[in-house]
Amino acid sequence: MDIEGKTKSLNQREYQTVNGEPFIPGSSLKGKMRSQLEKKEGKITDKGEPCGCGQEACKICKVFGAHKNTRHSLGATRILVRDAFFSDKTRKEYETLLKEKGTSYIEKKTENIINRKTGTAEHPRSQERVPSGAEFDIEIVLQVYDTDGDGNALVEFVKEGLRQVQHTYLGGYGSRGSGKVSFNNMKLDDNPFSL
Repeated sequence: MDIEGKTKSLNQREYQTVNGEPFIPGSSLKGKMRSQLEKKEGKITDKGEPCGCGQEACKICKVFGAHKNTRHSLGATRILVRDAFFSDKTRKEYETLLKEKGTSYIEKKTENIINRKTGTAEHPRSQERVPSGAEFDIEIVLQVYDTDGDGNALVEFVKEGLRQVQHTYLGGYGSRGSGKVSFNNMKLDDNPFSL
């Protein structure tokens, strides 16, 4: 089952491709979905590692894999999350800014700490991010096996993972306002759906 759509950056941290365009690594989206679902399901381990219980009823292990557990009988990991690249619309905006205005599409933000005794700024640090509204095309493949029944429960679980990412953030600096995303124009096997 293919889940496709657009991830709209409402303030997304940047990763860059070889051609200089930002992208969202599939591993970042997949890891954030898994982490949020583990929190929601109460599957946080004492060591802070991903769930690896390998139990038949554990959707986390079934969908994302039983972390470090080589003795489970769940079969292969069900989910593939591909890297998300600029949509055509955002790519045109990016190229236009570079060619016509000579300015970067990337926002550069500098932060610092204020020394509470002296009132002076200390320890400046910079980060780069794409502007609000940047769109990325995403693709998630969910492999449903005969032993999974019709797969609806797994599909709903993946959708819940995407909802959890929308409610939190993707990438770093989320507590500082970066990384807010929304998922739009989503399709499951060419059938539209919303979160």
